[in-house]
Amino acid sequence: MQTRFDDEDDAARALIERRWFALDRAAGRLQQQCDGLRAAMQAAQDAWLRAQSELAALQALRDAVGDELAWRDAARPPLGPQPLRAVGSAG
Repeated sequence: MQTRFDDEDDAARALIERRWFALDRAAGRLQQQCDGLRAAMQAAQDAWLRAQSELAALQALRDAVGDELAWRDAARPPLGPQPLRAVGSAG
């Protein structure tokens, strides 16, 4: 024979089970969100590292070209005043 206490215990157990399943579903959804965010963060980190590498290569190339320009400017004789030439008229 079932008593009132058994019915209350069954109702409480059912409520606790419903809460557990609801929390389990919510935790699963949040875990998926965390996994997606982790993947996005990893992709962003990878892209940042590639960009940093490209930036370093471009800066090194820029500096090398700048050094060559400076070397060429230093090797060029200085431009002094140019002698004036007479301009003839047609005619």
